[in-house]
Amino acid sequence: MAMIVGRIVFQGSKLHLSNLFMDSALWELCGHPYGVKINVNKHCYLPLDKLLERQESIQKELAKRHLQDGCLILYDMTNTWLEGEYADSKLVDRGLGKGGKKGYKQIAIGLIADKRGCPVAIEVFTGHTSDQTTVKEQAERLASVYGVREIIFAGDRGMLTPKRIDEVTEYGFKTLTALTHPQIFKLLERDVIQPELFDEHRIEEVRDPDNPQIRYMLCKNPSTMRRERETRDSLVEKVNLELGKIAKVKKKRSKEKVCARIGALLGRYKIGKFYNWNVSDTGTVEWSLDSAFIERERLFDGCYIVRTDVESMSAAEAVAGYKSLAGVERAFRNLKTVSLEIRPIYHKKDDRIRAHVFICMLAYYIQWHATECLAPLFESDRNNADSRWSFQIVMERLKSIRKENLKIKGIEAGSKITTPDAEQQIILDLLGVKIG
Repeated sequence: MAMIVGRIVFQGSKLHLSNLFMDSALWELCGHPYGVKINVNKHCYLPLDKLLERQESIQKELAKRHLQDGCLILYDMTNTWLEGEYADSKLVDRGLGKGGKKGYKQIAIGLIADKRGCPVAIEVFTGHTSDQTTVKEQAERLASVYGVREIIFAGDRGMLTPKRIDEVTEYGFKTLTALTHPQIFKLLERDVIQPELFDEHRIEEVRDPDNPQIRYMLCKNPSTMRRERETRDSLVEKVNLELGKIAKVKKKRSKEKVCARIGALLGRYKIGKFYNWNVSDTGTVEWSLDSAFIERERLFDGCYIVRTDVESMSAAEAVAGYKSLAGVERAFRNLKTVSLEIRPIYHKKDDRIRAHVFICMLAYYIQWHATECLAPLFESDRNNADSRWSFQIVMERLKSIRKENLKIKGIEAGSKITTPDAEQQIILDLLGVKIG
C-alpha cells in the first residue's frame, strides 16, 4: 500500500520512497514505526514479488466490480522506453516506438478498462509486440479468466483489423472500432458511402450491403478537417521546394543516389503517395504533384467512420462508445508522465518490471476514483480564465497538512496534526477523508 500511494504522492524509485521515512507519514500509516528506516529489500522488493503473485486474483476482483456481461470494455496498448543493460530480460526489446521515440529498447503495455476509463487489468508484452497480435489473447482472458460474456470489445482502428475482429467474434463478443483511410476508400469504391454523406451536424448511418449486421456511422469533425488540410498543405509546400532544388541540378549524377535522396525526403514527410516522379540514368529528375489524388483526400478531411456489429446501440451511442477510448489514452498519459511517472524503470528482472507496472496501474486506479470524487472541484474551475486545479495541485495542497512532533523544553510532548485550511477541507470532504 505504501508503494501504491507513494507512486501517486512522490514518484521515484523504491529506494527513494524508503528514504522518506522522516519526512512522510506514509510508512507510519502503513504500519511501520515513525523515525525508523525501513529495509528496502524486506519492505519493498519482497512485497513487490508477492504482489505479482496475486495480480491475477486482484484483477479478477476488479473485473468482477467493473465488468458485467454485455458491457463495453476498452482495450489499447502503448509502450515505454528503457535505458541501460537488460541482457537477462525477455521483455525489453527494440520495437516500433510510439510518440516519435526511436533508438531505445522498450516494453509494450496493454490496458483493459471499463467504458468510463477505469482500469481493470494490465499486461506487459515484449517491446516488439504489435498491438493487434494481443487482441485474441485479451479476448480469451476476458472470457475464460474474468468470465464475462457477450461484451462489446472496443479498440482503435489499427488494432481491430478484420482478422482480429473475426478472432474476437469467436468468443461471442461484439466489436466497436473505426475504419482506416484505406478501408474508407474501399467503401467508396464499392459505392457503400459517398463524400456528401459526411456532415458535421449529424451522424449518418449506413449498413454494409454484403453484411447487413455491420453498421457504419459516418462523422465529420470540422476542427480536425482544418488541421489535416493545414498540415498537408504545409508538408506539400516543403516537399515541393526540396524537389525543385533537386530537379534544378543539371549536371550528370548517380541515379541511385538521387533516388535515395528523393526517397528519404518523401519518407521523412510521409506524403510520397501524392507524387509521381522519375529519375533518368543521368540523374535528371522529373516530378509532378498528383492533384487528383490530393483532391480525393481533401474530400475526407476530418471524416471518420465508426464500425460496429452491435444492434442494441444507437448511432450516437456507438460514436460515443468509440470516443470513450480516450479514457485509456488518458490512463496512459497519467502513467507515463508527471502524474505517476512509470519510467525510469530501475528494475532489471522481468517479474519486477511486471510488478512495477502493476503497482503503477493500481496507483492510477486510486487516482481515477479520487478524480471522480473531485469532479465538482475541477468542474467549478473549467470555465475560469484563471483556471487552477489539477490532480497534481490537489496533491500539493494536501501535502502541506503535516503531523508535527511537539517538544517542551526538550521533552517529547506528543504530536499534533495541523488544521486543514478552507481549501484543504473542501478537498478532504470531496474525498470523504477525515483527519485525526
